[in-house]
Amino acid sequence: MDVRILHLIDGARQAEGTAVVIDVFRAFSLECWMYSRGCEKVIPVGSVEDAFRMRERHPDYILAGERNGIMVEGFDYGNAPSQFEHLDLHGKTVIHTTSAGVQGLVSVTKADEILTGALVNAKATAEYLLKKQPEVVSLVAMGWSGIRDTEEDVLCAEYLASLLKGEPDPGIREKALELRYTEGKKFFDPAKDMFPERDFWLCTDVDRFNGVIRVTKGSEGLETEYLAGNTK
Repeated sequence: MDVRILHLIDGARQAEGTAVVIDVFRAFSLECWMYSRGCEKVIPVGSVEDAFRMRERHPDYILAGERNGIMVEGFDYGNAPSQFEHLDLHGKTVIHTTSAGVQGLVSVTKADEILTGALVNAKATAEYLLKKQPEVVSLVAMGWSGIRDTEEDVLCAEYLASLLKGEPDPGIREKALELRYTEGKKFFDPAKDMFPERDFWLCTDVDRFNGVIRVTKGSEGLETEYLAGNTK
C-alpha cells in the first residue's frame, strides 16, 4: 500500500486511489456526530448558493455549515458538533457546506474512492483501508480553508499513516489534547464564540466512533454514507 500525505486544496486535486479527506476542526468530526444522532444522509455541497437551492427543492432538509468558522446566515445550524451532540436526527438529511473539508471533497477528481477523515474515527477508517487494501491511499490534510496547514489535520494524517503501517502512535491522545495550545486555542478564546470550547473536546475524542464515512454519487451530486456505525 502506497500511503501518501497530501495537503490543502492542491492535495485534494492530486489525490489518487482511495482519498481520505481530513478535517478534524470540525467538518468531518461533526459528520460523525450527525450520524451518531441518527442522521440518514449528509449531502456535502461546495457553495452556499447551491445549498440554498437544494433546500428550496427539499424543504425538510437541514442546512448546516460555515464560512470562516461562522454559521451561514439563514442556515439552521453552524459547523459545531456541540450543536448536534444531543439532537435527534433520525430520518433526517443534512446539507453540509464548509470552508475546508467539504471543499476538499468536491475538489477530488482522480480518486477511485473517497472517505472522510477525523480523529474521532481514525482507527475505524484505517481498519476499513487495511481490509480493502487499495494500491494507493491519499491522506489529504485540508487545514484552514484549504489554504493553510493546521496541526490537527496533519496529526490525523500522520496517525492514519501510522495505523496503516502497523505502527500506531501510542501518544496520539496526548498529542490530540496538546492541540489546545496550537490551532485548537481558538476554542478557549471567549472572543471567538463561533468556536465553542465543547467542540474541542468532541473533535479530539480519539477513536470514539467505529464507523467510516464514505462519499458516493447521488442523484443530486455527492452524498455520504456511514458504514458500521457503532460507538464505544
